Amino acid sequence: MVTSPGKPAVPGGEGTGDHVVLQDGVFNADGCGLIPGVPNKAYRRTTDWEVGYPCLRTVEEAFVFRNNRNKMALNVFDNDEYRPPVWKSYLYQLQQEAPHPRRVTCTCEVDNRPKYYGREYHGMISREEADQLLSVAEGSYLIRESQRQPGTYTLALRFGNQTRNFRLYYDGKHFVGEKRFESIHDLVTDGLITLYIETKAAEYIAKMTINPIYEHVGYTTLNREPALKRHVPVLSKDVPDGKEPPGEEGSLEERVSQLTSLVRRATLKENDRTPKYEKVHNFKVHTFRGPHWCEYCANFMWGLIAQGVKCADCGLNVHKQCSKMVPNDCKPDLKHVKKVYSCDLTTLVKAHNAKRPMVVDMCIREIESRGLKSEGLYRISGFSDLIEDVKLAFDRDGEKADISVNAYEDINIITGALKLYFRDLPIPVITYDAYPRFIEAAKLTDPDERLEALHEALKLLPLAHCETLRYLMAHLKRVTQNEKDNLMNAENLGIVFGPTLMRAPDLDAMTALNDIRYQRQVVESLIKNEDILF
Repeated sequence: MVTSPGKPAVPGGEGTGDHVVLQDGVFNADGCGLIPGVPNKAYRRTTDWEVGYPCLRTVEEAFVFRNNRNKMALNVFDNDEYRPPVWKSYLYQLQQEAPHPRRVTCTCEVDNRPKYYGREYHGMISREEADQLLSVAEGSYLIRESQRQPGTYTLALRFGNQTRNFRLYYDGKHFVGEKRFESIHDLVTDGLITLYIETKAAEYIAKMTINPIYEHVGYTTLNREPALKRHVPVLSKDVPDGKEPPGEEGSLEERVSQLTSLVRRATLKENDRTPKYEKVHNFKVHTFRGPHWCEYCANFMWGLIAQGVKCADCGLNVHKQCSKMVPNDCKPDLKHVKKVYSCDLTTLVKAHNAKRPMVVDMCIREIESRGLKSEGLYRISGFSDLIEDVKLAFDRDGEKADISVNAYEDINIITGALKLYFRDLPIPVITYDAYPRFIEAAKLTDPDERLEALHEALKLLPLAHCETLRYLMAHLKRVTQNEKDNLMNAENLGIVFGPTLMRAPDLDAMTALNDIRYQRQVVESLIKNEDILF
């Protein structure tokens, strides 16, 4: 059906030229379509996803929308390179259809009923008796004491027209597997959802990770040249080169802020000078409040609790099985990084868009400005309480922490704070994976072979770790160049920094003790050959 100007647009019509057509809820006028990802006031639901559509009542409104759409598409993103997430609702619909729990209560008084069970406890009854009691409806459940193993308890649950029995445990919370629940009702509710979805959609779940949306809208888009920059039109010829048109920036931010968190990440501009460090996501099992969709496969995350995992550093939400497929491209968000000390090194530098941790840069600058000639530099310890103050200042204020001579006159406090930072790293600068290769290199007696082995071992370090180590070794070499004043040579610094930069990965005490001399030799060689190895 074709509409004329001023007449309502009706779904299912056809037309050409100046006529506006609404087919399956999508307006078309000279080939114009909807802008993916741009929020609209009205929404409709299709088979397995939700997409926003505008409320256009007349042909004139549709043509105005077409013109506005062309401008907004240029400003928000490049439609050829980017598609918004299409959140699939099939699993959500299955969760809504799952059977509801029905407690079968015991009508008589049961002796020795555990205090953490209610009227659903039936005492020591047989499987046959339980099966008969549960035959009333899907989702019926009760708890019984095992006849074969008295003192143990079984959750009997009706699902799929048969009774299923699960060993039930309690340690302050109820559980039959990994998930722990405050109440039996919640446990049964979550169990019924899981059983129903995994029964109805086993094949669908097995293929969820095929063709993920992540590669189109995840962190991988951050490495591309942003479409925002290429396609923002200059509104006036009077605008000087290199400057943004008046008001354009504000309107752009306003539009982008309306997009989903995943779309926002895809439209952010990567700092050109920021090193492209690879970082593994720090996934933790997470309970999501309210419906949540996986940001890798776009499917619903089902269940009542522990529906998936969340990256503690960047906030990415995915299914547990999808987390194994996510690339090592975590981009930490400062709101998730709560401290500086004891924070993973790569996480910290990526969160702050820096080459190295701020603690390393700021402390080394301060030491080189006023402490290179200080006797016993790095060997003499500062006052521990003041070192802790510096740590707290960095955790609280970050780059604004004051470590100047006015705040801490004793340079040994600053060197102590730097050493403490390295000791507190959850993964040492010379990582556990690379540790054996460095120790093997130190054991080589031929100088050339040792240098070659160290060079190969350095390749095993994450880029952020290698860059931090390079910067530190260059600084320590400058310290040795002032040996006449500070009495610190490469060997002395190796004794100080060996155990600080390297930690044995789960070795027995005797082996770790024997490795100390090799740790010293590693650091000593890195300092002396800093210009060759890095």
